[in-house]
Amino acid sequence: LLIAALVAVLGVVVYRLFTTRLPRGSTRRFVAPTHVQDLDIRPESLPDDIGTAARKLWVRGDQRAAPALLYRGLLSRLAHVYEVPIRDSSTEGDCLLLASRVIEAHRLEYATRLVRTWQRAIYGGQGIDTAVAHELCASFDRHLEPPAVADGARRETYSRGAAA
Repeated sequence: LLIAALVAVLGVVVYRLFTTRLPRGSTRRFVAPTHVQDLDIRPESLPDDIGTAARKLWVRGDQRAAPALLYRGLLSRLAHVYEVPIRDSSTEGDCLLLASRVIEAHRLEYATRLVRTWQRAIYGGQGIDTAVAHELCASFDRHLEPPAVADGARRETYSRGAAA
């Protein structure tokens, strides 16, 4: 029975290996999610200047909406610009782990600060210091702007999506 079970498991593994491989010369097209959990991360659902819009929300006194906008913007940029394979069911930790495989260290460090601040505020009910909120807003584009030259097509796609 043990040998039969091992042969069956090996058969399943081999079957999955060959059925999930792509034929030579073909590539999978990345498809970004439109939502993560209940958050709409489509570029067209976000303002063009996310950092400035979040800061305006903060100054207006909406201390929940500002970090929520920054977090949605982060997820949108990770998925739609950097093609981080986030799924609609991904948690904050999942997103950071997936992003760590794709984006540069300075972008990941900012993303981690933003996510940790978001978690403390939304789940922990802790207040965010105004200086921290302003810094996160001010540095959003600096750390998450679409790559300039090498990935011009992605930048154009993201810009078109945000303008729609």
